Amino acid sequence: MTLQEETQPSTTPAERISPTRGWLGVAAITASLFVFLTTELMPIGLLTPLSESLDVSVGAAGLMVTAQGVAAGLGVPFIVAWTRRVDRRRLLTALLAVLAVGNLVTAVAPNYPLILGTRMLMGFASGVFWAIGVSMAMRIVPEKHANRAAAVVMSGISIATVVGIPIGTLLEDAGGWRTTFLIWSGLSAVVLVAVAAAIPSLPSSNAVSVREVFELPLRNSSLRIVLAMVVLFVLGHFGAYTFVRPYLEENASAGVGFVTVVLIVFGIGGALGNFVGGQTVSRNLNGSFVAGGLALVAALVLLLAVGTNKAGVVAAMALWGVAFGVVQLSQINMTLAAAPETFEAAMSLNTMAYNTCIALGALIGGLFADHTGVGSVVWFGIVLVGLAVVLRAAVGRGPAVK
Repeated sequence: MTLQEETQPSTTPAERISPTRGWLGVAAITASLFVFLTTELMPIGLLTPLSESLDVSVGAAGLMVTAQGVAAGLGVPFIVAWTRRVDRRRLLTALLAVLAVGNLVTAVAPNYPLILGTRMLMGFASGVFWAIGVSMAMRIVPEKHANRAAAVVMSGISIATVVGIPIGTLLEDAGGWRTTFLIWSGLSAVVLVAVAAAIPSLPSSNAVSVREVFELPLRNSSLRIVLAMVVLFVLGHFGAYTFVRPYLEENASAGVGFVTVVLIVFGIGGALGNFVGGQTVSRNLNGSFVAGGLALVAALVLLLAVGTNKAGVVAAMALWGVAFGVVQLSQINMTLAAAPETFEAAMSLNTMAYNTCIALGALIGGLFADHTGVGSVVWFGIVLVGLAVVLRAAVGRGPAVK
């Protein structure tokens, strides 16, 4: 039995839902992940034009990622617990409404402070989605297909990095960054309609109180270790990745076209890494994380070594993408394996750690970029991801995927 099958919630039996509607619902949840993730990370591909248009530094523009990540991370355990009696379909449609309106406000906002405030509100919605999305997909298909449904939803990460963020960069080049967010507002509204139409009523399942959420890592040593690894890995990865465009513009004289190609290469690598990780995590979860982390460190070192050579940059970004895909899938499985009976609570803590560290990574990376140059941000990533690998290797074999 797989981990996902073991943790399949039973409040709404999948037998009551037709297979066609169930998989349409999974597709709608996957599309939701796509719009949430691309909205959160879109500024990464737009840092330079955002900073110029809003008359702020590149580091300050990176705070658009920070603001949304802080809200997503810090708010999720509370909101998930407070909404534990709310039907999950209604909750997801409300979250998508916040996203659609937030992107619209971002597109027309006259000043930078309003954009930051709006990004924080969207962050609350994004964090809750990460905590409930996979669980919802697992509940609307037959139990034997729960693992497949979870994998389909997580593929939205690769779709976002392969398609979403590069398209955002191209749209900015064609019509400006405001046009990009306006289009994403409309896309969010379309996904909202799809969710309302395709997903059946889903009463809350396995949600717990705020106190119980925060007691989990106190009682569960495996979960504590996993969360510490998530903190180090996400700080390092996103601290470096947030400033890929400025780094390439400064060191490889990269234009918009080359930056777009590099982001697509990274996304394709991530999709390949998800596939590779899917084959390895069930056999050796600990080894998958360590190998993926070492490959990520190697990719960052390679990027520093060949930063002025465009062919070398493409190779480094491809390796970085593959490594990220493996590590990402490994840490999610580690989180679920560490707390299989408290699914949403464990995912809310994972989301809190993950998104808060996206924010902190962007913030710290911005400080490095503004004061010691964008090359120092890559070194920051090397050190932090390396520490995550050392921690995982030091504690030995992690919880196995069942």
